[in-house]
Amino acid sequence: MNKLLMTVARRLGLGLFTLLVISLVIFLAVDMLPGDIATEILGQMATPEAVAAIRDELGLDQPIHQRYLDWLGGLMVGDLGESLATDRPVSALIDDRLMNTLYLAGLAALISVPLALGLGILAALYRNTIVDRTVSIFSLSAISMPEFFIAYVLILFFSVQLGWVPSLSKVSAEQSFLDRLELMLLPAITLTFVTCAHMMRMTRAAIINLLSSPYIEMARLKGLGPWRIVLKHTLPNAWAPIVNVVVMNLAYLITGVVVVEVVFVYPGLGQLMVDSVAKRDLPVVQAASLIFATTYILFNLIADVVSIVSNPRLLHPK
Repeated sequence: MNKLLMTVARRLGLGLFTLLVISLVIFLAVDMLPGDIATEILGQMATPEAVAAIRDELGLDQPIHQRYLDWLGGLMVGDLGESLATDRPVSALIDDRLMNTLYLAGLAALISVPLALGLGILAALYRNTIVDRTVSIFSLSAISMPEFFIAYVLILFFSVQLGWVPSLSKVSAEQSFLDRLELMLLPAITLTFVTCAHMMRMTRAAIINLLSSPYIEMARLKGLGPWRIVLKHTLPNAWAPIVNVVVMNLAYLITGVVVVEVVFVYPGLGQLMVDSVAKRDLPVVQAASLIFATTYILFNLIADVVSIVSNPRLLHPK
């Protein structure tokens, strides 16, 4: 247990250092965007004097290292700053949007994880059969297609031609649970297509790798059925790689939703970040990017810990 805690502490420290580096990269990348909020407010015909006055009022004329240290100091005390476009706290703008993104990611996870595990087990049990080939073709097709293409195809068939669900996902807090669920269905299915294939192929590979083990052959000789062998003997020993890829895909469901949210006009954190880039609202862009980076690093840590707990041999290097 002590070695596990030391490993977690070491990974956590590395994650914090990585997050510090990422915060610097985010700040520099956002600062290099062409234009700024002053030109957005005043328009292209604004005089240089008016632009300089707005930049001075918003503190954009300070040296870049001073602005970064001020921003970093605010982050240390939980202050994300204020929006340059609305003069509202960034945390207030992000709060509802982040919850919408988490709801969408949660719905996609509820669909994709059981589906991927089931298809992976099915493909492994019926390896080199029509079932395995069909599942493999589906997974390779899903991996090959970008999110926006899948999204537009789903909109074409289920919204335009069949009219079953709306093409835009403008959810709000006033809507009922069923109404929100209906609006989130197409974005969730799009994310399921993207993430399910990776989890399914890893499940299939991990189970097939263990099915040739001597203890599985012994279980067969005892007369155990294939499903009992997989569920009772194979799957528990295959959890480490499977859980790792599942957790990494859960991280993608939160950090990789930007394109999907833009296509469906879903009011999540990704859509807010894209809108803020168009307005040159730098504090909002920085905060949203940092939240995505923090989420990805945190899920990486969770994946490492779960893999070590599932397979304690990982604590002992070879």
